[in-house]
Amino acid sequence: MNKVIETIKERSSTRGYTGDALTEEELGILLHAGLQAPTAANRQEIHFTVLDGSHPVLQELEEEKNRLRNITAPPHNFYYEAPVVVIISADANFKWGTLDAGIAVENMALAAESIGLGNLIIGCISDAILGKKKSYFSEALRLPPSYEYKIAIAFGHKAVVKEPHTYDAAAQITRL
Repeated sequence: MNKVIETIKERSSTRGYTGDALTEEELGILLHAGLQAPTAANRQEIHFTVLDGSHPVLQELEEEKNRLRNITAPPHNFYYEAPVVVIISADANFKWGTLDAGIAVENMALAAESIGLGNLIIGCISDAILGKKKSYFSEALRLPPSYEYKIAIAFGHKAVVKEPHTYDAAAQITRL
């Protein structure tokens, strides 16, 4: 079977990582996969902010997410203690930025799977990062001017393995 199709079939969200750091080579592969994603009108307006899993702003995002959801102490943080989290932002004034970020994050997720790394695509922090503290988080993450969070992804070496999700093609596909 084609390697890309096989990787798509094997990829699942990882919610448990070892303490092993990513190598510079692994991180480079993931970032280049995101940078190679197509963007509308070839604007290449998406931006990647790379954070070590212990970066303090991640804890602040976790606390704000929990505060907004009235959650006291979940068993894991939103990125499941992954050693690397990448925040993907785009120009808030560009109509296709969200779509472009989605394409980039999928490229990165598939690249991670293809080199044996776990990953978790993250949307659950959007209320926290785009809410009342938006300016604070934008500055803390050093987002370019007029850019805003679109999506994030966590990376690390898998400590747990999860089967890829199943689907109901008959319910999810309409052929005309």
